[in-house]
Amino acid sequence: MSSPGLHRALPVPDGLEGQRVDQGLARLFGLSRAAAADLADTERVRVDGRVRGKGDRLTGGSWLEVELPPPPGEPAAPRPVPGLTVVHDDDDVVVVDKPVGVAAHPSPGWDGPTVVGGLAAAGYRISTSGAAERQGVVHRLDAATTGLMVVAKSERAYTLLKAAFKERTVDKGYHALVQGHPDPSRGTIDAPIDRHPKADWRFAVVSGGRPSITHYEVMEAFAAASLVDIHLETGRTHQIRVHFSALRHPCVGDATYGADPTLAARLGVTRQWLHAVRLGFAHPSDGRWVEFTSGYPADLAGALAILRAES
Repeated sequence: MSSPGLHRALPVPDGLEGQRVDQGLARLFGLSRAAAADLADTERVRVDGRVRGKGDRLTGGSWLEVELPPPPGEPAAPRPVPGLTVVHDDDDVVVVDKPVGVAAHPSPGWDGPTVVGGLAAAGYRISTSGAAERQGVVHRLDAATTGLMVVAKSERAYTLLKAAFKERTVDKGYHALVQGHPDPSRGTIDAPIDRHPKADWRFAVVSGGRPSITHYEVMEAFAAASLVDIHLETGRTHQIRVHFSALRHPCVGDATYGADPTLAARLGVTRQWLHAVRLGFAHPSDGRWVEFTSGYPADLAGALAILRAES
C-alpha cells in the first residue's frame, strides 16, 4: 500500500463505473473492504470535491481524492498521555475523559498524543476491528475538544457501538461557550455540512452537503457570550463549530471558525470552548442504558468564572 498519510488524487478509472466507493477504493489501493469503508466513514474520500459515503456509486472520469491511512498492521505506538482519565472500564468498553491536545487516533499530519496510543501505553487491550491505526475507535473528538469518548475493547462491542452511532441511538451531550446570544435561546440547527469550497481544511454549511442536525438550549447568558447545552443528532466533523459559526455565534476561542480573538484572550481561552459533558449508550453486553458525565477542565472553568464574576 501507499506510504503513511499520502494524499492521492486521480480520475476514477472507467472500469470502476457504477461500483460502490468502498469497492472502488479497495481495488485501486489494495485495501481491505473494511479499511476502504472506514476511509469513507471518516470523511477522507471526496469525489469531484464533495465528501462521499462508502455506499455512493462512482462515475468513470470523476475526480477522486483520498487521504490514505498509515500501512495496515501498524497500530498506534504506545505513548503515555498525561491527563487521560479512565472513567469506566469493563470487558467490552473503556470510557475516557480526554484532555486538550490529544487526538482520538493517528491521522495524516498528526504526530501528537492519541487516545489509542495512551490506552495502549496504560496496558488496555482494545478491539482489533477497524483500520489498524483506529482499532476500537467508534467515534472521535477534535484534538482541541475535551471530554468523554468510548473505545471498544471487544469485537462485539465495536460492531454494536458502530451501529449505534450510525443509527443515532447514542446520546452525545456537549457544553459550548459561544459568542453573543443565540436567538431563539432553544432550537435546532438543521443545515448540511461539507468541506469548505475554498479551504478544504475547514468545513462549512454547504448546499448538497451531508445532513447535519444540532439541538441546543442556552443555559446561561452573559454580556458577550452564552453557555449552551448541545445534543447532536448527527456527528459530522466539526459539526458544532460549523453550525454555530454559521449562526454567527462561533465557539469562544475558535479562530478557525471566526471567533473574536480579543474575547478569548480576555477569558484566557486558547482553543475552542467546547466540552463533551455527557455520553450515553446501550451497553454491548446486555443492552442496558449507561451514561457518563464529565466536569469542565480548568481552562474552560476559569473562563466561566470570569464571566460569572462580571455578571
